[in-house]
Amino acid sequence: MQVVTVAVVKFIQLVKKSNINSFGATQAGQVTEITATEKGESKITIVNSDGVTTSQTLSAGLQLLVKQGDIVKAEQPLNMDPNVGGFGQEESEIVLQSSSRILGYLAFCFCLLLTQVLLVLKKKQYEKVQAAELNF
Repeated sequence: MQVVTVAVVKFIQLVKKSNINSFGATQAGQVTEITATEKGESKITIVNSDGVTTSQTLSAGLQLLVKQGDIVKAEQPLNMDPNVGGFGQEESEIVLQSSSRILGYLAFCFCLLLTQVLLVLKKKQYEKVQAAELNF
């Protein structure tokens, strides 16, 4: 009963995998063959010490960590984790903005502030004229 439960759990884990997961080897052994399928997926064949052969299909676009002839352990990652670095981004220097864009933004904000002040002053002037007309 326990063997069936373990097999079902492993099957569910395999079904849930997509191209954003790191795939692990289903058994320990030697990688005997790596082939590409028509869809661009990688098919990896592993033979354990007892001669039992298993095949795993990895989604297209994944970078493999293993080569033909490598010895792998059970659940050892077969591909690089695509989530490291945030959606395939490489570590590099980040430049948020160029200095000319920042200076342009500051000039825009200054013009906006100046316009608001001038509009307030114009409103005060208009109110004074209206008040003078009422008193006249």
